[in-house]
Parts: sequence; C-alpha cells; structure tokens
Amino acid sequence: MDSQDIEYRSDDGLKLFARQYGRDDASHTVLCLHGLTRNHKDFEPMIAALGGDRRYIAWDTRGRGRSARDPVTDNYRNDVYANDVVRLMDELSLDKVTLVGTSMGGLISMILMNMIPDRISGVVLNDVGPKLEQAGLDRIAGYVGAFAPYDSFEDAAKAVEASQKMAFPDYEQEDWLAFAHRTFVQTARGVELDYDEAIADSLKHIRIDEQAIALGWQLFAAIKQRPLLIVRGEISDLFSEETAGEMIAKHGSATEVVVPRIGHAPIMDEPEAVAGIEQFLTSIEEAAS
Repeated sequence: MDSQDIEYRSDDGLKLFARQYGRDDASHTVLCLHGLTRNHKDFEPMIAALGGDRRYIAWDTRGRGRSARDPVTDNYRNDVYANDVVRLMDELSLDKVTLVGTSMGGLISMILMNMIPDRISGVVLNDVGPKLEQAGLDRIAGYVGAFAPYDSFEDAAKAVEASQKMAFPDYEQEDWLAFAHRTFVQTARGVELDYDEAIADSLKHIRIDEQAIALGWQLFAAIKQRPLLIVRGEISDLFSEETAGEMIAKHGSATEVVVPRIGHAPIMDEPEAVAGIEQFLTSIEEAAS
C-alpha cells in the first residue's frame, strides 16, 4: 500500500509526524493511535494484514518516533496528546474517522470521544479500558526507559525478548527482530529506543485508585454513542477479562475479540484480530453507504 509522510505543528508549535497509507480520496479514514512507548510503525503489520480501499493514518505522539521531543516534559500526558490529534484532523480536513487505539492510544480515544464525538464513527480499543491492572503497570514500569544503546538490531531484539517474552510466548527470532525494528532506531550512538527518556518518568507515578477508575468509566461512557470493538490479549496483565465484560455490558452493543496466547498488547496482525477488525470496519462502511 502506498504511503506518504505527514508533518504538522501542534498548537504549542511542536513539530509532529504521522504516516498515511492508502489514497487521499478513500471514503473511510482509520486513525491509529499507539501505546506509551511505541510509534506509527506499531500499526504497519495490522495495516498490511487488513489492506482494503481505506486510508490509514498512523501517528507519532509527541516525544516518540519522528515527532519532536518536548522540552516541557509535563506535556507528556493524555489530554495534550488528544489536542494534538484534533490538530492533526484539522490539518488534514478529516471530518470523520474511526479510531484504533492501543493501550495509551485507547485512553486518548476515550478522551476524544468526549471532545469531538461527531467526528468519530467508531472505536477499536486494543487491550485497554477504563480500569487498568496495577500488576501490568508495574511490569511495564520495570522495563520502560532502559536507554543504553545496543550495537545492532539483533542485540536490541534480544533485549526486547527478555522484557516481553511473557506477553508473546510463541514469538520466534524473526518476530523479535521485527519488533525491534519497529521500536528502536539507528543513531550515531547505536541502536536506541525510539522515544524520549522522560516519558518513562510519567508511568512510574501512575497508581490505580478509586478516583482514577471512576474517571476512566466516566470517559468511557461517551463511547456508548458509537460502535465499539474491544481487542484483548488472552494473557494480558494490564486489561482484565472482568473489565472487558463490564465494558460490553455498559456499552450495550460492543463486541470483543480475544487473541489467544498474547498478552499486552496484541499487534493486531493476529488472525483473530484481523478478522474482527475487518468485520468491524466493514460494518461501519456499510452503515455509512
């Protein structure tokens, strides 16, 4: 699928980046929002597996990938990211999109449903919901921000395997190498993680308390207005089966896809995820026709 780079500036002047896959004149635009330490490349396996006559836009959140690092590190928070998404949509004159949000990107999606509900036709939440599990947050905090450069992508792949093996127990060497190429970048110092080190600090202060959970459910309530697909990793330690079930009950018509033997978070090129997302996107397209 053809791709092109998108560069724009946030309201506070930071240079931001996204990549478009597919035609400008496609009738359905899918806007992909990645997780805490990922970037636009995280969605390339999913986009390649889905294909179709759609336009996919995968975004680099500020401080990640090819978006600029923010000198004001207090801006590394979800409400600022959501404003950056709206700015991107305005820049591209996107009247309506379907959101696909992985982990942090799913939380941003819930905020956007409260900000611009009329510009969203549906939401896919990938391994995330209003309530997160502290065990998963603690595990992620344990490996985020290990910034020593590696000599090669092969060495980086070994490091990724060491930290992520429990989430992807069936991955083989070629899978870990592909993972490393999506999450690391070659620099003058070596092969380094492709995000701002300061992002790790924000995660270490997150605690799951009653106030945070109540706010999560309050944000989630807005998604009742739109179709919702929940993708959950079967062995996820961040997003529980119980929370997914409560989301389905509260939404009323949401559907769920469980990806077997995958933890946090599915890459969404797994057969179960691809089939579920394709059906979901097709249903939105049919409803709009």
